[in-house]
Amino acid sequence: MASQTSNDTQAPQTVTQQGAPETTGPGFRGPLFPLSYKDAAYQWWTGATPVNAERAVLSHIPYLREAAEYFASEDQDKSSKFDPFGTRIWKTQLVKLPGKNRALNEYSVERVGEDVKETLVMLHGYGAGLGFFYQNYEPLTRIPGWRLYSLDMLGMGNSSRPPFKIHATDKRGKISEAEAWFVDALEEWRIERKIEKFTLLGHSLGGYLAVSYALKYPGHLKKLILASPAGIPENPYAINDDLPEPDQSTMEAEFTADQQSVTEGHTTTSTRSSNSSSRPTPPGPPQPLRRLRPWLVWLWDANFSPFSFVRNTGPLGPKFVSGWSSRRFNHLPEAEARSLHDYSFSIFKQKGSGEYALPYLLAPGAYGRDPVVNRIHRVGRQVISEEEGRTIRETGIPIVMMYGENDWMDVAGGFAAEQKLNDAREKSLLSGTDEERARENGQARVVVISKAGHHLYLDNSAEFNEVMKKEMEATMAEGK
Repeated sequence: MASQTSNDTQAPQTVTQQGAPETTGPGFRGPLFPLSYKDAAYQWWTGATPVNAERAVLSHIPYLREAAEYFASEDQDKSSKFDPFGTRIWKTQLVKLPGKNRALNEYSVERVGEDVKETLVMLHGYGAGLGFFYQNYEPLTRIPGWRLYSLDMLGMGNSSRPPFKIHATDKRGKISEAEAWFVDALEEWRIERKIEKFTLLGHSLGGYLAVSYALKYPGHLKKLILASPAGIPENPYAINDDLPEPDQSTMEAEFTADQQSVTEGHTTTSTRSSNSSSRPTPPGPPQPLRRLRPWLVWLWDANFSPFSFVRNTGPLGPKFVSGWSSRRFNHLPEAEARSLHDYSFSIFKQKGSGEYALPYLLAPGAYGRDPVVNRIHRVGRQVISEEEGRTIRETGIPIVMMYGENDWMDVAGGFAAEQKLNDAREKSLLSGTDEERARENGQARVVVISKAGHHLYLDNSAEFNEVMKKEMEATMAEGK
């Protein structure tokens, strides 16, 4: 697909591969909120629609052809001239779910003329959208036999945005209801697509919810891949609203970190290995955490969405978004950074919905209200069915946890989760039936991606994609 860019706004220039800074583009002159007032007002008034902004990001993906274009073309039998890795087509559509105003925005890639043997489903993080994975779709669909789906979670991205309401009155009930908002929609989508088993990748909040899905709807996952998952570590305050929330976190790096320095490999923690092919070094004693500003804790507890700030500031909205996007995407080529800024504003400004689930699931600092580390050992160990007095249960699934070497998510939580999973495997091998031991498939490992932060899939997409492809090839081999 030919590369296109959006002309609605300008984004910051990045540093060239030789390391020489390029000229800053028009409109991005300020250090904190670099988009000019004039350009911000122009984008607010004439900016691309969310669908068009998404398409502008997807237009940066090489080789893949849009399905409508492909089937309308007379060159279908000559498509290899477009794609050296086979014929691959993509499409986006809204998949309607039961209930009022419930639909998931779906991006899919299929390999034409091949039987689908394996399926990969990708979930983005909090407030993001499927467009953020644009550097992963093409490399991950080079493997024959795979079909890829990427989804905007309900109430986020370009999915429908029904009102978010919690009816439970107890703390555990609120957590369960907030999780169900997302994972029930994922299960309904799976049923609509008639997918029996699949590999699930979730980033950040998407990783947290991927675990919740595996626990609530067992028997459908072949592999679970968690990319810088939120809510893993245990925190004594996070589950109890009557106690003060923790006031320390490195989460502030999500809003203040300069991504160019992150991707240049300035490691923030000496205990993390930058070689993803080797065993990462488990962390030593916990390091002091930077304080989370009190006003941010107060806003979090008050369920104030940062996106409502963007929505309520009118023409200043794009300018405020530029304060984040100019740092988040400054390691990318200018055209791609510009498209991602436009795309980010297009989804941030939409009606508030699923974003309001965040404080029910996570405490300030991205600690789980119901920490994943305390329940991840049950993933892949659930009862699937009970027939004629015979209980059929899962016998483990491979789980991979990936972190960036400069990640503000604590890799120590990943190592703790890995230990819990390995303990569950040992227990199953000791106490399971002969049949269960023969079917045992539980595995767990932690991978650290070099020169990457929390958004490792974008910070170092080449290394991330290589790890992913190896995991997908392993899954394919196990299915033969």
